[in-house]
Amino acid sequence: QVQLVESGGGLVQAGGSLRLSCAASGITSYDYTIGWFRQVPGQTREPLVCIDRSDRIRYYSDPVKGRFTISRDSARDIVYLQMDNLKPEDTAVYYCAGERDLNSWYLLLGDWGQGTQVTVSS
Repeated sequence: QVQLVESGGGLVQAGGSLRLSCAASGITSYDYTIGWFRQVPGQTREPLVCIDRSDRIRYYSDPVKGRFTISRDSARDIVYLQMDNLKPEDTAVYYCAGERDLNSWYLLLGDWGQGTQVTVSS
């Protein structure tokens, strides 16, 4: 069973940076895409970006392009989300999600982590 554990959330001022980490375990398939989505209470989930084991990257959120960077340490199965120039509207719970198929990752029907809170103050 795949387990995803996020870390790195917290409180930061607008314009600051945070790096989230997602440590994966129990992956038995070579083809496994991991990415990040976020959710604000009362709003729909927003897929942000994902990366597969061949380092192919897909962005799904225009507001984070150019500010958020995803990377993967495949040897240790850790995926990072570097978030720069953070804005108050980035405040949300950030989840790590995994899926075997890169093309369907954005549906968020696979494995999820427990989430980590990111709060950006103005």
